[in-house]
Amino acid sequence: MSNARTARFSRRGILAAGGALGLGALVTACGSGDSKDGDSNAASGGKSGPWSFKDDRGKSVQLKKTPANIVAFTGVAAALYDYGVSVKGVFGPTKTKDGKPDVQAGDMDISKVTILGNAWDQFSVEKYAALAPDVLISTMFDDAGTLWYVPEASKDKIAKLAPSVGISVYDRQLTEPLQRMWELAESLGGDMKSAKATDAKKRFEEASERLRKAAKAHPDIKVLVGSASQELFYVSGTNLSVDLEYFKSLGVNFVEPPEKAKAQGGGWFESLSWENVDKYAADVIMMDDRSSAIQPADISEATWKKLPAVKAKQVISRSAEPILSYDKCVPLVENLAKAIESAKKVS
Repeated sequence: MSNARTARFSRRGILAAGGALGLGALVTACGSGDSKDGDSNAASGGKSGPWSFKDDRGKSVQLKKTPANIVAFTGVAAALYDYGVSVKGVFGPTKTKDGKPDVQAGDMDISKVTILGNAWDQFSVEKYAALAPDVLISTMFDDAGTLWYVPEASKDKIAKLAPSVGISVYDRQLTEPLQRMWELAESLGGDMKSAKATDAKKRFEEASERLRKAAKAHPDIKVLVGSASQELFYVSGTNLSVDLEYFKSLGVNFVEPPEKAKAQGGGWFESLSWENVDKYAADVIMMDDRSSAIQPADISEATWKKLPAVKAKQVISRSAEPILSYDKCVPLVENLAKAIESAKKVS
């Protein structure tokens, strides 16, 4: 998907849609460099010495010492936190309007990190520089190596301050970025043999098997994936999103908008007016849980309230940008399995 093609998407479309969009506003940062001189060890618990990691752009970052001053996209930082790796700074949705942790912050104590930017196109280069960053880590929602939530306007300044690592969450199944984040956390000193880490991985595998069995036992249950904004309702396709591709591989029966309808959304989603929100029949609806999207309880449109799945209370949340730790992905799989197991056929 070319930058020229995606650049025309509105900021609201980027944030509200069930898939990740607007990649033309992102950045391909540099992929190698040396760490700052100093005696600090990795923030994760003392791993030191030479460090290298080959990211999903195929670029190897090689540093003299294991990164101590890590700056990461909020969701990445949350995943690393689950593996015992702490970061100094974050960028992306971190704090809600009432000061509470954003859903993408996971279990992190957000009072202990420097927030460089809390919304799209926000990134304080001055604060970033003050952290003396060793590495910047983010996800990537295209195959061009653009880093999520790194602003186009300041990408060059950001790239000069530290090397970057990109983990792809584009057009692959969830298990792949989960494994890559595991490998990254391990390289940074995370304790991957801890009971917390190994148990979470086992629970994820068990949850996946439960979902596979649920989908096989209830093949007629149709699942629609949506996201709400004031003006539009977005129906996500499954072809590019890591969670949906994985769930589909387990046999879940998804509503899939035609390719022509998804073309205006860069292949990610179809945009519907609220008057046409009943275009597709569905038994279960998964709704985008990000703070940029309107949540189901706050949707006042009469057409929404008349949907059979809504009337049957068969609406569940969906993490359109999953926190890539096994612990955080277990409930995503379990919730969908439970919804399919208990759903009434209403479409």
